Amino acid sequence: MKFVESKDLRPGMRLAKPIYNKMGVMLYDRNSYLTMSGIKSIENFGLIGLFILEPAEPLPPVSQEDLEFEQFQIVYMFRIKDIMDRLQKEQEPEGLPELTLEILKQFGSLSRKRNFIQTLRSSVDFVYRHAISSAILSAMISNMMGFSQKEKINLVTAALLYDLGYLYVPRNIMEKADWSPDDQHVVNECWKKGFQLLFPDTNKYMLPAEVLNTIQQTLSFMSAPNAESLKEKPISKYAKALVVADRFNRLTAMNLHHAPVSEVSAIRSLRNSPDLYNPMAVSALANSIRVLPSGCSIDFTNGDKGIVLVDNPANFLAPIVLNFRDNQIYDLSDPAVSAQIQIADIMKTMDNRIVVDEETLKQFSSDEKLSRTLARFRKQMQEKMKKYESRKTANV
Repeated sequence: MKFVESKDLRPGMRLAKPIYNKMGVMLYDRNSYLTMSGIKSIENFGLIGLFILEPAEPLPPVSQEDLEFEQFQIVYMFRIKDIMDRLQKEQEPEGLPELTLEILKQFGSLSRKRNFIQTLRSSVDFVYRHAISSAILSAMISNMMGFSQKEKINLVTAALLYDLGYLYVPRNIMEKADWSPDDQHVVNECWKKGFQLLFPDTNKYMLPAEVLNTIQQTLSFMSAPNAESLKEKPISKYAKALVVADRFNRLTAMNLHHAPVSEVSAIRSLRNSPDLYNPMAVSALANSIRVLPSGCSIDFTNGDKGIVLVDNPANFLAPIVLNFRDNQIYDLSDPAVSAQIQIADIMKTMDNRIVVDEETLKQFSSDEKLSRTLARFRKQMQEKMKKYESRKTANV
């Protein structure tokens, strides 16, 4: 599978991912062959490119849940676009409460981890896709942190609106790989202009005060010139959660300037900066998404390659793995084993989708030792979930 920019698409190429319209109706299915008319339609969508299958590459397995996840994002994207268009016209953001509640219904009360799949973005639709992804991540984080329903609503609402200022960032700046200090100044002013669309002084749209405060604090964090200047700026638990969602979203998103980092690298990056990114929010994120799911191809620190056989809900970096070099199975939750071999990252591909189906993995599940280990992992996860439940009552 490879990423091909829109300008390089050719008839006969096979799609690795489906394409939907604004209503969520599939226009082009996976494994469809591109035609000239299809390429013209894709150009009209403003997509920066597509994931394309190699000529002899078989169609990789994908779950129905993952397909629905991508479909949800497309439908939500067009809905937030309509809302932002109205705000630009100084009109009531009709549909905002309904969109917030729908995102929370789908992602704000999960009892298990889910794959988080990024969709491709262009400078045309970056704002809308980024807002939806941040809102979904915020819903997951708020659930794990034990937020009340009202708190979840406020956080997701803020996540849908905090990026309004990007609507005013000049295209030539949006398309740059790196921003100069002058560019950053322009972006900061655009963020201020976007925030004013919500009429924070008069609260024309009767948004909860916590929504406006969260947006303001998040923008203040993002526009800070350095980490030292952030120490003097108060930031609520809601803004801390949104800042983590925003950063993870940016790191893992695909664009023309750089390949996305893996979920593993993104979580590590957040954990390595505890002064910037709240450790509790980062842990909540790590416990919401499947960072190293079963079937994921991986690189080890010693240069070997392998595959995750059984993921570890308690510690995503300590699953049961198969090493391709010696064809041996290793339990990385065993300290003696992890002292010798660790996971460096997900194998470098343009798309981190699971590439081994469940039927193939079943051949490894009959081993008695693996079964005992999996049972231990499940018990650990149950205990972890109990801790999060207790946090809800404490309103952490």
